[in-house]
Amino acid sequence: MIAFQNVSKYYEHQSILKNITFTIQKGEMAFLTGPSGAGKSTLLKLMYLAEWPDEGNIVIGDFQLQSLSPSQIPMLRRSIGVVFQDFKLINTLSVFDNVALSLRIKGAIEKDIKNLVSGALKRVHLRHLSDSYPLILSGGEQQRVAIARAIVTEPLVLLADEPTGNLDPNTAIDIIKLFEEINLQGTTIIIATHNKELFKNTKRRVLKLDSGSLIGEEVG
Repeated sequence: MIAFQNVSKYYEHQSILKNITFTIQKGEMAFLTGPSGAGKSTLLKLMYLAEWPDEGNIVIGDFQLQSLSPSQIPMLRRSIGVVFQDFKLINTLSVFDNVALSLRIKGAIEKDIKNLVSGALKRVHLRHLSDSYPLILSGGEQQRVAIARAIVTEPLVLLADEPTGNLDPNTAIDIIKLFEEINLQGTTIIIATHNKELFKNTKRRVLKLDSGSLIGEEVG
């Protein structure tokens, strides 16, 4: 499903990722861990095409970045959902409209938007807050809205970059349980985190990054 093949990334001649090789299977939920500055965010950015590798190749589903045509770039991006630490919600839009935004940008019809958004909010247990606005929600609720927005287009892959970094420990565990629910429905998920408590006893694969190198893996 996802394969990194000898991938390296440089910023101003400084090595940020060094010869990274790993594979994530279709339907797998895995964690990416390491200290701040290890390269976790950069690695995720390479997957959702916010950055491009300087060396090596990345395969995501049927797409190979090395031979990706311009017309395939939006197709690949539409197959990936992304969740961020700081939620990135628009405070002047309701919960419903935040989740619907990407569908409207794509030109989906309102009937389909209503059905897809309602379904996504149901999956994150927030249908009752569809008319609310982000500023009145708790941090955990805002992150659930962000997750609904990421899955409303039914992506094959969901990437989460420190998704619990702004949440208290109990809420963080609830968010991980939500990711597990989504994974059970077939979505491949990669979660980047420095918090070892999140993958403790999950029996999920944990890839360990340090100073831009993949130094090993373990089972949480």
